[in-house]
Amino acid sequence: MTAETTDWAGPARFLPPTEPTRRPDGARHHAGITYAATAGYRPLQLDLWVPESPTPPPLVVWIHGGGWMIGDRRYLPETLRPNQLFDALVGAGLAVATIDYRLALEAPFPAQLHDAKAAIRYLRAHAGELGIDTGRIGVWGESAGGHLAALVGLTGHRGDLEGGIGVVGESSAVDVVVDWYGVADFTTMPRMTPPPHIAATLEPAMHTPPEDSLVAGLDDAARADASPITHVAPDAPPFLLVHGTADWLVPYAQSEQLHAALTGAGVDCRLEPVDGAQHIFDGHDDIDAVVQLSVDYLVEALR
Repeated sequence: MTAETTDWAGPARFLPPTEPTRRPDGARHHAGITYAATAGYRPLQLDLWVPESPTPPPLVVWIHGGGWMIGDRRYLPETLRPNQLFDALVGAGLAVATIDYRLALEAPFPAQLHDAKAAIRYLRAHAGELGIDTGRIGVWGESAGGHLAALVGLTGHRGDLEGGIGVVGESSAVDVVVDWYGVADFTTMPRMTPPPHIAATLEPAMHTPPEDSLVAGLDDAARADASPITHVAPDAPPFLLVHGTADWLVPYAQSEQLHAALTGAGVDCRLEPVDGAQHIFDGHDDIDAVVQLSVDYLVEALR
């Protein structure tokens, strides 16, 4: 190879958006967009749905759960119908991106937060091409994803938690957070064990308290950064916290604690208990209403 052809800048940090397919309702679906590519790791991807609209719609970023150990951007909790949240958001006129992130055994915290922020930066950088309004962004997650959504919402000012993968130079700040039963404070999380009838259905690795997979071995400062409650400040965006009162995995008290901290700082925060529901709202007889409550909150906040 001659000198004239050796100006290669290295592997791509991210890839252009994929070509969309169009649904019968006119919505565009971009599948498998690589928002970050880092040597030694699998490509980090997102899927995006954009409703047909005369103007670019606001964006919601969905973050899946799974105890930071399992999960996939394409699949919702088993108590929901396939694509239920994505269809509900598109039907309400909002674009929605669902993202993958590195799991705890792939990379320690704060890699998971870095990934979520990188996805938001990517979407902002490509907003024109994708036809979305990233001047208005909400983030919504469940369980581990709820924890990460809260962190994204509360750390827009923390440059040291931004990470350096994917697109750089764009903001990862968001305008509203919906947190379904996420951990708020690792220092007050009891070491939970599942009831016997649930434990019998779990893989052995999932018998370990799920928070251990994320924060074990971290020093005090890093462990503190992993708790959303550490980052509560008066300039935080509005929050909707939704949590089953019988949750055995992430106790309802976690959302009570975050609600108290946010409202104490003057932040607009609404706590919605789901009476008698366990984790992933198991045992609740009207999960559709919980979904609609959350979608309506995002519509109101982003429009």
